[in-house]
Amino acid sequence: MRLHIVARGRIGASPEAELVERYVKRLRGDLVVTEIGDIAPWPRFDGGRTVVLDETGKDLGSEALAVTLARWRDDGAREVRFLIGAADGHDAATRAGADLLLGFGRATWPHMLVRAMLAEQIYRATTIIAGHPYHRAG
Repeated sequence: MRLHIVARGRIGASPEAELVERYVKRLRGDLVVTEIGDIAPWPRFDGGRTVVLDETGKDLGSEALAVTLARWRDDGAREVRFLIGAADGHDAATRAGADLLLGFGRATWPHMLVRAMLAEQIYRATTIIAGHPYHRAG
């Protein structure tokens, strides 16, 4: 299953970009990142699942995210898209069209840092699914 982060704005050369790239490399082609402009429409997608990062979203633990991704994979989803908005977040239509609204707690995070946090959580979820010891819970 392809995992796809679609983010508004440009991350540029930064420590956050280095972190994102680290997890992209670890996932060996199973995770891609696409940047779009702040006012560009979201790309059109066929099929798959959509996760919208939103301050009102569910605060899922790593294991719960892994269970969700595994279930979608087992149900035949070929791609999961994670949408990260710009500073003003997402419009109501984008939120309403999501299969999952996902939040990272009640704190407000810079959207560039959210990319790095999300990339790590995607990597962590895939290692949980694979039974890899990266995630050392419990």
